[in-house]
Amino acid sequence: MRKFLILCCGLLSVSAHAALWSITYPRGLDDKDLRTEYPLAILTLALEKTGVKYKLKPSDRIMLKGKALRQLKENREVNVVWSVTDAQREKDLLPIRIPLTKGLMGWRVFLIKESQRARFDRAFNKTEMRNLIPVSGEEWPDTKILQANGFNVFTVPSFTDAYNILETNRADFFPRSVVEVENEIEAGYFSSDIVLDEHHAIYYPTAMYFFVNKGNTTLARLIETGLQMALEDGSFDALFFSTYESTLKDLKINERDTIFIDNPLLPPQTPVDDPTLWYRPVSIAK
Repeated sequence: MRKFLILCCGLLSVSAHAALWSITYPRGLDDKDLRTEYPLAILTLALEKTGVKYKLKPSDRIMLKGKALRQLKENREVNVVWSVTDAQREKDLLPIRIPLTKGLMGWRVFLIKESQRARFDRAFNKTEMRNLIPVSGEEWPDTKILQANGFNVFTVPSFTDAYNILETNRADFFPRSVVEVENEIEAGYFSSDIVLDEHHAIYYPTAMYFFVNKGNTTLARLIETGLQMALEDGSFDALFFSTYESTLKDLKINERDTIFIDNPLLPPQTPVDDPTLWYRPVSIAK
């Protein structure tokens, strides 16, 4: 690891360190949208480790994930986006293959209708789970993963549309990652008719990365160098656990009936064999 850091730091020229790096990321939905907080904190940590001068700023307009990725590919409006990876995104963009949330994006708990609580009070095997209808975003890799595993997915343009689908009984559950769901509940994006199921989870291996434009290799090296330095000195893990440890405890992730499903979209370059990059809280029912 140390040789890697020495090499990467050498690749960052003196002029790169002297320049002011202006880094633009996609603006969130509103002030209640806290999903940007951790990615921005880890990006700030990485940039601080490199010692460069930088300025982080949101895009001028609200930008949903699909739009942000297209703009990044065209080198317009934003120059860094964090997103769950898949083969197409890694073809279109330049990934920095360090899972920002240590795989927690693949741990999915369920938002359901209050009136459906009793239905979810028992364990489901994988076949029974497939008979339930999840709601998910049209352009999300998660949707393709669920479909590839035999789920009949009700698709929507954005995550806020999903709540209306649940409330009108057109889907049975909305799978949300453990890193998202508490913030969404606290933000009040949905009515009190929608609640958190307390018993189930789905797991599939996936990674959320920083992506940059394919031509922006210097920025990619800069961010990767900073992330590797943070991993080596323990500050990456310190930030991760200070952010998510209480959430994992609140969600009782170790006590949930967790079903494993495959991720056929996972690129072969995903560093799944490096245990330092992943958090695996429970044994998983295959």
